[in-house]
Amino acid sequence: MNQPVTRRTFVQKVGMAGAALAALPAGADSASSAEQQRTLTVALVGCAHSHTPGYVKKLKASPDVKVKYVWDADAKRADKWAAALGARAVPDDAVVWSDPQVQAVFICSQTNLHHRLVLAGAKARKHLFVEKPLGMTGAECREMAGAIEQAGVLFTTGYGMRTQPAHRFLKEQITQGTFGQITRVRASVCHDGSLRRIFDGEIHWMADPEIAGCGGFGDLGTHGLDLLVWLAGGVEQVVADIKVVTGRYGRCDESGEALIRFRSGVTGTLAAGWVDVANPNTLEISGTEAHAAIVQGQLYFKSAKVPGADGKKPWTALPSALPHPADMFLSAAAGKADLPLVSAREAAERVSIMEAMYRSSAERKWLSPL
Repeated sequence: MNQPVTRRTFVQKVGMAGAALAALPAGADSASSAEQQRTLTVALVGCAHSHTPGYVKKLKASPDVKVKYVWDADAKRADKWAAALGARAVPDDAVVWSDPQVQAVFICSQTNLHHRLVLAGAKARKHLFVEKPLGMTGAECREMAGAIEQAGVLFTTGYGMRTQPAHRFLKEQITQGTFGQITRVRASVCHDGSLRRIFDGEIHWMADPEIAGCGGFGDLGTHGLDLLVWLAGGVEQVVADIKVVTGRYGRCDESGEALIRFRSGVTGTLAAGWVDVANPNTLEISGTEAHAAIVQGQLYFKSAKVPGADGKKPWTALPSALPHPADMFLSAAAGKADLPLVSAREAAERVSIMEAMYRSSAERKWLSPL
Protein backbone atom coordinates (compact mmCIF):
# COMPACT_ATOMS: atom_id res chain seq x y z
CA MET A 1 0.00 0.00 0.00
CA ASN A 2 1.40 3.43 -0.96
CA GLN A 3 2.48 5.59 1.95
CA PRO A 4 1.59 9.30 1.94
CA VAL A 5 4.56 11.52 1.15
CA THR A 6 5.19 13.84 4.06
CA ARG A 7 7.41 16.91 3.98
CA ARG A 8 10.10 14.95 5.88
CA THR A 9 10.12 11.96 3.49
CA PHE A 10 10.18 14.30 0.48
CA VAL A 11 13.29 16.06 1.80
CA GLN A 12 14.92 12.68 2.50
CA LYS A 13 14.29 11.45 -1.06
CA VAL A 14 15.65 14.66 -2.59
CA GLY A 15 18.75 14.38 -0.43
CA MET A 16 19.36 10.80 -1.55
CA ALA A 17 19.03 11.80 -5.21
CA GLY A 18 21.53 14.61 -4.70
CA ALA A 19 23.97 12.23 -3.10
CA ALA A 20 23.62 9.83 -6.04
CA LEU A 21 24.39 12.64 -8.48
CA ALA A 22 27.38 13.67 -6.40
CA ALA A 23 28.70 10.10 -6.62
CA LEU A 24 28.88 10.24 -10.44
CA PRO A 25 32.40 10.58 -11.95
CA ALA A 26 33.69 14.14 -11.97
CA GLY A 27 32.77 15.94 -15.16
CA ALA A 28 30.21 13.36 -16.28
CA ASP A 29 27.54 16.02 -16.61
CA SER A 30 29.73 17.96 -19.08
CA ALA A 31 30.99 14.97 -21.11
CA SER A 32 28.71 15.76 -24.02
CA SER A 33 29.89 19.37 -24.11
CA ALA A 34 33.55 18.34 -23.98
CA GLU A 35 32.97 15.86 -26.80
CA GLN A 36 31.47 18.61 -28.94
CA GLN A 37 34.48 20.84 -28.24
CA ARG A 38 36.86 18.10 -29.39
CA THR A 39 34.97 17.55 -32.64
CA LEU A 40 36.12 19.55 -35.67
CA THR A 41 33.12 20.52 -37.79
CA VAL A 42 33.93 20.57 -41.49
CA ALA A 43 32.15 21.19 -44.79
CA LEU A 44 32.96 19.92 -48.27
CA VAL A 45 32.39 22.75 -50.75
CA GLY A 46 32.62 21.47 -54.30
CA CYS A 47 33.31 17.81 -54.95
CA ALA A 48 34.06 17.72 -58.69
CA HIS A 49 37.81 17.13 -58.41
CA SER A 50 39.27 13.70 -59.13
CA HIS A 51 40.81 13.64 -55.64
CA THR A 52 37.43 14.01 -53.91
CA PRO A 53 37.10 10.26 -53.16
CA GLY A 54 40.46 10.32 -51.37
CA TYR A 55 39.49 13.31 -49.24
CA VAL A 56 36.14 11.76 -48.40
CA LYS A 57 37.95 8.63 -47.25
CA LYS A 58 40.24 10.71 -45.02
CA LEU A 59 37.33 12.64 -43.53
CA LYS A 60 35.41 9.45 -42.78
CA ALA A 61 38.49 7.91 -41.15
CA SER A 62 38.98 10.89 -38.80
CA PRO A 63 37.12 10.13 -35.55
CA ASP A 64 37.17 13.72 -34.29
CA VAL A 65 35.86 15.21 -37.54
CA LYS A 66 32.20 15.78 -38.36
CA VAL A 67 31.25 16.77 -41.90
CA LYS A 68 28.11 18.84 -41.54
CA TYR A 69 27.47 20.04 -45.09
CA VAL A 70 28.27 19.20 -48.70
CA TRP A 71 27.71 21.68 -51.52
CA ASP A 72 28.36 21.35 -55.23
CA ALA A 73 27.16 23.18 -58.32
CA ASP A 74 25.76 19.80 -59.39
CA ALA A 75 23.04 18.86 -56.88
CA LYS A 76 23.22 15.15 -57.70
CA ARG A 77 26.96 15.13 -57.05
CA ALA A 78 26.42 16.91 -53.74
CA ASP A 79 23.78 14.34 -52.76
CA LYS A 80 26.14 11.48 -53.62
CA TRP A 81 29.00 12.68 -51.43
CA ALA A 82 26.74 13.92 -48.66
CA ALA A 83 25.30 10.40 -48.41
CA ALA A 84 28.82 8.95 -48.27
CA LEU A 85 29.76 11.33 -45.44
CA GLY A 86 26.52 11.25 -43.51
CA ALA A 87 26.23 14.99 -44.11
CA ARG A 88 23.54 17.35 -45.33
CA ALA A 89 23.60 18.43 -48.97
CA VAL A 90 22.77 22.11 -49.31
CA PRO A 91 21.67 23.96 -52.47
CA ASP A 92 23.48 27.19 -51.56
CA ASP A 93 27.07 27.42 -50.30
CA ALA A 94 26.03 30.48 -48.26
CA VAL A 95 24.64 28.01 -45.72
CA VAL A 96 28.19 26.86 -45.04
CA TRP A 97 29.69 30.33 -44.65
CA SER A 98 26.93 31.54 -42.32
CA ASP A 99 27.12 28.61 -39.91
CA PRO A 100 29.40 29.43 -36.95
CA GLN A 101 29.75 25.72 -36.12
CA VAL A 102 31.70 25.09 -39.34
CA GLN A 103 35.38 25.63 -38.58
CA ALA A 104 37.11 24.26 -41.67
CA VAL A 105 36.22 23.75 -45.32
CA PHE A 106 37.58 21.55 -48.11
CA ILE A 107 37.17 23.19 -51.52
CA CYS A 108 37.34 20.57 -54.29
CA SER A 109 35.31 22.32 -56.97
CA GLN A 110 36.23 23.15 -60.53
CA THR A 111 39.10 25.65 -60.54
CA ASN A 112 37.05 28.45 -62.07
CA LEU A 113 34.87 28.47 -58.93
CA HIS A 114 37.76 28.76 -56.48
CA HIS A 115 37.99 32.55 -56.52
CA ARG A 116 34.41 33.12 -55.39
CA LEU A 117 34.43 30.27 -52.88
CA VAL A 118 37.79 31.13 -51.32
CA LEU A 119 36.90 34.80 -50.89
CA ALA A 120 33.61 33.78 -49.27
CA GLY A 121 35.41 31.36 -46.98
CA ALA A 122 38.02 33.90 -45.95
CA LYS A 123 35.34 36.51 -45.26
CA ALA A 124 33.54 33.97 -43.05
CA ARG A 125 36.86 33.15 -41.33
CA LYS A 126 36.83 29.45 -42.15
CA HIS A 127 40.09 27.48 -42.34
CA LEU A 128 40.58 26.47 -45.98
CA PHE A 129 41.99 23.45 -47.74
CA VAL A 130 41.85 24.23 -51.48
CA GLU A 131 42.70 21.77 -54.22
CA LYS A 132 45.45 22.82 -56.56
CA PRO A 133 45.81 24.96 -58.53
CA LEU A 134 44.63 27.73 -56.24
CA GLY A 135 43.00 29.62 -59.10
CA MET A 136 42.80 30.44 -62.78
CA THR A 137 45.31 33.31 -62.89
CA GLY A 138 48.11 34.70 -60.81
CA ALA A 139 46.16 37.94 -60.24
CA GLU A 140 43.12 36.26 -58.73
CA CYS A 141 45.35 33.96 -56.68
CA ARG A 142 47.17 36.93 -55.19
CA GLU A 143 43.79 38.43 -54.28
CA MET A 144 42.81 35.15 -52.60
CA ALA A 145 46.11 34.95 -50.72
CA GLY A 146 45.63 38.50 -49.47
CA ALA A 147 42.11 37.74 -48.24
CA ILE A 148 43.28 34.58 -46.47
CA GLU A 149 46.15 36.42 -44.79
CA GLN A 150 43.90 39.29 -43.72
CA ALA A 151 41.37 36.86 -42.26
CA GLY A 152 44.10 35.09 -40.28
CA VAL A 153 42.77 31.62 -41.14
CA LEU A 154 44.69 28.44 -41.82
CA PHE A 155 45.28 27.40 -45.42
CA THR A 156 46.95 24.64 -47.34
CA THR A 157 46.71 22.84 -50.65
CA GLY A 158 47.51 19.40 -52.02
CA TYR A 159 51.27 19.65 -52.62
CA GLY A 160 52.23 16.28 -51.18
CA MET A 161 55.69 15.86 -52.70
CA ARG A 162 57.25 17.94 -49.90
CA THR A 163 56.16 15.29 -47.40
CA GLN A 164 57.98 12.36 -49.02
CA PRO A 165 61.09 10.96 -47.25
CA ALA A 166 63.54 11.32 -50.16
CA HIS A 167 62.50 14.90 -50.84
CA ARG A 168 62.70 15.81 -47.15
CA PHE A 169 66.22 14.34 -47.02
CA LEU A 170 67.35 16.32 -50.06
CA LYS A 171 65.91 19.53 -48.60
CA GLU A 172 67.97 18.91 -45.45
CA GLN A 173 71.13 18.30 -47.47
CA ILE A 174 70.63 21.47 -49.49
CA THR A 175 70.10 23.46 -46.29
CA GLN A 176 73.30 21.99 -44.82
CA GLY A 177 75.30 22.89 -47.93
CA THR A 178 76.13 19.29 -48.85
CA PHE A 179 75.64 19.92 -52.57
CA GLY A 180 78.09 22.83 -52.73
CA GLN A 181 76.97 25.11 -55.55
CA ILE A 182 73.87 23.64 -57.14
CA THR A 183 73.96 23.97 -60.91
CA ARG A 184 70.91 22.03 -62.12
CA VAL A 185 67.62 20.64 -60.81
CA ARG A 186 65.10 18.63 -62.79
CA ALA A 187 61.65 17.25 -62.01
CA SER A 188 59.37 15.05 -64.10
CA VAL A 189 55.75 14.39 -63.14
CA CYS A 190 53.92 12.43 -65.82
CA HIS A 191 51.33 9.71 -66.36
CA ASP A 192 49.35 8.25 -69.27
CA GLY A 193 45.93 9.55 -68.29
CA SER A 194 45.13 11.04 -71.68
CA LEU A 195 46.13 7.81 -73.42
CA ARG A 196 43.81 5.88 -71.08
CA ARG A 197 41.02 8.44 -71.53
CA ILE A 198 40.59 8.95 -67.80
CA PHE A 199 39.05 12.38 -68.42
CA ASP A 200 36.17 11.08 -70.55
CA GLY A 201 33.65 10.87 -67.70
CA GLU A 202 32.65 13.03 -64.76
CA ILE A 203 36.05 14.74 -64.53
CA HIS A 204 36.04 15.82 -68.17
CA TRP A 205 36.19 19.42 -66.96
CA MET A 206 39.81 18.82 -65.90
CA ALA A 207 40.69 18.57 -69.59
CA ASP A 208 39.08 21.93 -70.34
CA PRO A 209 41.53 24.78 -69.58
CA GLU A 210 38.64 27.29 -69.53
CA ILE A 211 37.36 25.52 -66.41
CA ALA A 212 40.51 23.90 -64.98
CA GLY A 213 42.87 26.81 -65.61
CA CYS A 214 45.40 24.58 -67.38
CA GLY A 215 45.81 21.27 -69.16
CA GLY A 216 48.05 18.27 -68.60
CA PHE A 217 51.28 20.23 -68.20
CA GLY A 218 49.87 22.48 -65.50
CA ASP A 219 47.82 19.79 -63.79
CA LEU A 220 50.81 17.58 -62.99
CA GLY A 221 53.55 20.13 -63.49
CA THR A 222 52.37 22.23 -60.56
CA HIS A 223 53.49 19.43 -58.22
CA GLY A 224 56.98 19.32 -59.72
CA LEU A 225 57.14 23.10 -59.81
CA ASP A 226 56.28 23.35 -56.13
CA LEU A 227 59.00 20.82 -55.33
CA LEU A 228 61.65 22.64 -57.40
CA VAL A 229 60.84 26.06 -55.93
CA TRP A 230 60.81 24.55 -52.42
CA LEU A 231 64.29 23.13 -53.10
CA ALA A 232 65.90 25.84 -55.26
CA GLY A 233 64.18 29.08 -54.29
CA GLY A 234 62.56 31.93 -56.20
CA VAL A 235 62.15 32.03 -59.97
CA GLU A 236 63.54 34.78 -62.19
CA GLN A 237 62.43 33.71 -65.68
CA VAL A 238 60.91 30.77 -67.53
CA VAL A 239 60.55 29.49 -71.07
CA ALA A 240 58.40 26.54 -72.08
CA ASP A 241 57.13 24.38 -74.92
CA ILE A 242 53.64 23.08 -74.15
CA LYS A 243 51.58 21.14 -76.67
CA VAL A 244 48.58 19.02 -77.61
CA VAL A 245 49.56 15.45 -78.50
CA THR A 246 46.53 13.23 -79.16
CA GLY A 247 43.86 15.88 -79.62
CA ARG A 248 41.39 13.73 -77.66
CA TYR A 249 40.48 16.69 -75.51
CA GLY A 250 40.41 19.36 -78.17
CA ARG A 251 42.95 22.12 -77.61
CA CYS A 252 43.79 20.94 -74.09
CA ASP A 253 47.55 20.55 -73.74
CA GLU A 254 48.83 17.10 -72.80
CA SER A 255 52.60 17.51 -72.54
CA GLY A 256 55.24 20.10 -71.92
CA GLU A 257 58.78 20.95 -70.89
CA ALA A 258 59.99 24.16 -69.25
CA LEU A 259 63.33 25.74 -68.47
CA ILE A 260 63.54 27.72 -65.25
CA ARG A 261 66.13 30.32 -64.34
CA PHE A 262 66.18 30.59 -60.54
CA ARG A 263 67.32 33.76 -58.78
CA SER A 264 70.07 31.70 -57.14
CA GLY A 265 71.61 30.98 -60.56
CA VAL A 266 70.38 27.39 -60.63
CA THR A 267 68.96 26.14 -63.94
CA GLY A 268 65.84 24.00 -63.64
CA THR A 269 63.86 21.85 -66.02
CA LEU A 270 60.31 20.65 -65.54
CA ALA A 271 58.58 17.93 -67.54
CA ALA A 272 54.92 17.09 -67.11
CA GLY A 273 51.98 15.64 -68.97
CA TRP A 274 49.36 12.98 -69.50
CA VAL A 275 50.89 11.02 -72.43
CA ASP A 276 53.86 9.20 -70.87
CA VAL A 277 53.77 5.41 -70.62
CA ALA A 278 56.59 5.53 -68.05
CA ASN A 279 58.21 8.14 -65.81
CA PRO A 280 61.26 6.50 -64.23
CA ASN A 281 63.41 9.57 -63.50
CA THR A 282 61.41 11.91 -61.30
CA LEU A 283 64.03 14.20 -59.72
CA GLU A 284 67.68 15.13 -60.21
CA ILE A 285 69.86 17.60 -58.34
CA SER A 286 73.41 18.31 -59.49
CA GLY A 287 75.91 20.32 -57.48
CA THR A 288 79.66 20.85 -57.39
CA GLU A 289 79.97 18.58 -54.34
CA ALA A 290 77.05 16.16 -54.53
CA HIS A 291 74.54 14.59 -56.89
CA ALA A 292 71.13 13.04 -56.33
CA ALA A 293 68.67 11.25 -58.58
CA ILE A 294 65.40 9.49 -57.88
CA VAL A 295 64.97 6.60 -60.30
CA GLN A 296 62.06 4.16 -60.13
CA GLY A 297 61.25 5.55 -56.70
CA GLN A 298 64.76 4.93 -55.32
CA LEU A 299 67.12 7.72 -54.27
CA TYR A 300 70.74 7.52 -55.49
CA PHE A 301 72.93 9.98 -53.62
CA LYS A 302 76.63 10.74 -54.05
CA SER A 303 78.63 12.99 -51.73
CA ALA A 304 82.17 12.81 -50.37
CA LYS A 305 80.87 14.60 -47.26
CA VAL A 306 78.41 11.84 -46.32
CA PRO A 307 79.87 8.43 -45.42
CA GLY A 308 78.54 5.66 -47.64
CA ALA A 309 76.98 7.99 -50.19
CA ASP A 310 78.68 6.55 -53.26
CA GLY A 311 75.69 6.93 -55.59
CA LYS A 312 75.89 3.27 -56.64
CA LYS A 313 73.13 1.82 -54.49
CA PRO A 314 69.84 3.21 -53.18
CA TRP A 315 70.21 5.58 -50.25
CA THR A 316 67.84 4.47 -47.51
CA ALA A 317 68.84 6.57 -44.48
CA LEU A 318 65.82 8.83 -44.84
CA PRO A 319 63.54 10.74 -42.49
CA SER A 320 60.00 9.50 -42.05
CA ALA A 321 57.23 10.76 -44.28
CA LEU A 322 55.07 13.58 -43.06
CA PRO A 323 51.29 13.12 -43.08
CA HIS A 324 49.37 14.02 -46.22
CA PRO A 325 48.64 17.76 -46.50
CA ALA A 326 44.93 17.11 -45.89
CA ASP A 327 45.72 15.26 -42.66
CA MET A 328 48.04 18.04 -41.49
CA PHE A 329 45.33 20.59 -42.31
CA LEU A 330 42.80 18.76 -40.14
CA SER A 331 45.31 18.51 -37.30
CA ALA A 332 46.16 22.21 -37.55
CA ALA A 333 42.49 23.19 -37.65
CA ALA A 334 41.96 21.10 -34.52
CA GLY A 335 44.66 23.11 -32.74
CA LYS A 336 47.98 21.38 -33.40
CA ALA A 337 50.72 23.97 -33.87
CA ASP A 338 53.84 24.25 -36.04
CA LEU A 339 52.76 22.01 -38.91
CA PRO A 340 54.45 22.74 -42.27
CA LEU A 341 51.40 23.87 -44.22
CA VAL A 342 51.80 25.34 -47.70
CA SER A 343 50.94 29.03 -47.45
CA ALA A 344 48.38 30.77 -49.63
CA ARG A 345 51.14 33.06 -50.88
CA GLU A 346 53.21 30.05 -52.00
CA ALA A 347 50.20 28.54 -53.77
CA ALA A 348 49.56 31.85 -55.54
CA GLU A 349 53.20 32.09 -56.61
CA ARG A 350 53.06 28.63 -58.20
CA VAL A 351 50.09 29.72 -60.29
CA SER A 352 51.91 32.88 -61.38
CA ILE A 353 54.95 30.88 -62.47
CA MET A 354 52.84 28.33 -64.33
CA GLU A 355 50.91 31.14 -65.99
CA ALA A 356 54.23 32.59 -67.22
CA MET A 357 55.18 29.18 -68.62
CA TYR A 358 51.97 28.97 -70.65
CA ARG A 359 52.42 32.55 -71.90
CA SER A 360 56.03 31.78 -72.78
CA SER A 361 55.02 28.78 -74.83
CA ALA A 362 52.51 30.89 -76.76
CA GLU A 363 54.87 33.84 -77.27
CA ARG A 364 58.03 31.74 -77.79
CA LYS A 365 60.26 33.73 -75.44
CA TRP A 366 61.61 33.92 -71.89
CA LEU A 367 59.23 35.62 -69.47
CA SER A 368 59.23 36.66 -65.83
CA PRO A 369 56.31 35.62 -63.59
CA LEU A 370 54.04 38.53 -62.74
